[in-house]
Parts: sequence; structure tokens; C-alpha cells
Amino acid sequence: MPSWDDVVEIGTRLPGVEVATSFRTPALKVRGKGMCRLRTNPDALVLRVIDMGEREALLQGQPDVFFSTPHYDGWPYILVRLEAVDRDELAELLEEAWRVFAAKRVVKAWEAERAGE
Repeated sequence: MPSWDDVVEIGTRLPGVEVATSFRTPALKVRGKGMCRLRTNPDALVLRVIDMGEREALLQGQPDVFFSTPHYDGWPYILVRLEAVDRDELAELLEEAWRVFAAKRVVKAWEAERAGE
């Protein structure tokens, strides 16, 4: 079961990700924009997804892991039950959220570096 510490460990491997706060809760940001944050009531990770299509696919495909509240209707964010998400899937989702906000040149350099590994 991933924890916030795992989210931070995974997320900060990506260039430019910083630990911050958002709405007085722990968050990860890229270029000042929130890619994810912890939420209470209900407890969950609020996570940016690529688009509304991905949001709907996640919500319908794994309702035990992903959910939403009316506050997030119409926005490309999902709520993730950390106690239910697979660590590898969480890493993929964090990378996708990072790609939304990271500078294109940073993403390209990061991809090139990984291809050389």
C-alpha cells in the first residue's frame, strides 16, 4: 500500500518536481502547478490526469481505486485511494501528471536520458 512518502519518493525522481502545499495539505508541484495533493474528507490523493477521457476510463475501469466528488466534476482530476492503488500504476499516473505541467524541453531531455540507460 503506497503512502504519501511513496508518492514523494516516486514523484521527486522526475525533473522539476517539488514538495509543496496546496490548500494547506501536502502536495507535489511542477513549475508552480499542482500535479497531486493529499486530501482529507474523504482521504485520498487528488491527481491530475491527461484529459477527461482518461479520467472517465479510470473511474469506470477501477472504481475500487479511483473515484470523484462533485467538486471535481468537469475537471481532469481524480481521487485515488492510496490503500488500493498498485505502486507501479501510481508511478505511471504521477509521470503522466508531471508531463502535463513540465516544460516540453525538460520532458524531451528526460526521455533522451532514459533511452540511453
